[in-house]
Amino acid sequence: MFLLSISAFRPQQPDFTGGRAWFLLKATSTGRPASRSFSLKGERPKPNSRAQKKTMKTKSKNTKLGLKSRPEQLSTGNRPKIDFALRRANRALETQKLLALLRSESPRFFEVAEVVGKWVWIQFTDKQPPTVTRILAEFGFHWNNTRQTWQHPCGTYRNERATYDPRRRYGSYFAADIKPA
Repeated sequence: MFLLSISAFRPQQPDFTGGRAWFLLKATSTGRPASRSFSLKGERPKPNSRAQKKTMKTKSKNTKLGLKSRPEQLSTGNRPKIDFALRRANRALETQKLLALLRSESPRFFEVAEVVGKWVWIQFTDKQPPTVTRILAEFGFHWNNTRQTWQHPCGTYRNERATYDPRRRYGSYFAADIKPA
């Protein structure tokens, strides 16, 4: 490894003397320093000269098959709107107040509501239509993809996921078994 002083290249001068700044010099294949210094030429590339992402353009439309383009397939325009103010208020409800709300507003959900610790879980065997998911969201429930269930924290929040089975640790019961609808 060869070093070069800022002031000048002096091979007879020892490395690291007298507080001068030293820079690494490129070595040739023979191990000797390159005789030329490195120089930068030109300007930085302009931001607008970057390579643009190319998109495939199709001239034919799939109108015969009724296929939609990707943005049209992903549109959420047909979903019912969720009242987020109501959702925030309902997420803070305690367990018994939530069960009373479910019992009065939606007895079908009350029948399948399972109390796990202080949380309330609702589980279905099939995927529910968007109107059902909107109602559950407005009641303050969120979907837990790992457990495949709708969960309501009842004002109790955790920062981490449970690495254990909450049913075993806290116990569980169906609300309708205690208080029939």
